[in-house]
Amino acid sequence: MTTAVIAGVGPGLGESVARRFAAEGCDVGLLARSGDYLDGLAADLPTDAAAVPTDLADPDDVAAAFETVRERLGPVDVLVNHASAASWTGLLDTDREAFDRAYEVGPRAGFLCAREAVPDMLDGDAEGSESGSGGTVIFTGATTAVRGREGAVGFSMAKFGSRGLAQSMARELGPEGVHVAHVVVDGGIRPPDREVDDPEEYLDPDAIADSYWHLVEQDPSAWTLELDLRPHVEEF
Repeated sequence: MTTAVIAGVGPGLGESVARRFAAEGCDVGLLARSGDYLDGLAADLPTDAAAVPTDLADPDDVAAAFETVRERLGPVDVLVNHASAASWTGLLDTDREAFDRAYEVGPRAGFLCAREAVPDMLDGDAEGSESGSGGTVIFTGATTAVRGREGAVGFSMAKFGSRGLAQSMARELGPEGVHVAHVVVDGGIRPPDREVDDPEEYLDPDAIADSYWHLVEQDPSAWTLELDLRPHVEEF
């Protein structure tokens, strides 16, 4: 049984990824700060799930969360780094604490989670995908990962940092059989809790989750390093 950890789960894309991976037979570790929400989602998945309330900005919390996942579900085969915490504010309206939080929940949390998960993938305990790789690490990116946005210094910094981390890890770990991919979500994701006027202008979170699963299943002879997703009505 494949074990997938989703770091940063909430209503929307994080939940869609968890449901998609569980539908494929994965046991799922759910990491986020919202304990009640995680418990409800875990109970609703068709496979075993570990709901682990976690502050991804806290290194000790991250280490303890992965230990809990291993105890309940086994070694980690797939990691999805999905967490972010950044206000949409410009330079003069962003205080140091908010900027630090964007870094801590973004690229630093991705680093900490990868440091916990990747040894499972390298030491042979993890099952890997059907294609025979040692495991998969996916980073959720955004438009600001490739082009900084005005009025979003913390978010832009965090997404740029995560993209660089993913690229470096891919080159280091690819030869060892671990697939690292970065996904640029270039557009708004359809919200789960309200109707929108023009839904075709948004990315469907379930469709994005399908693309994430495709990355897990890819043959090592043709791995994707960066996947760019956008609504069909968006201009390039």
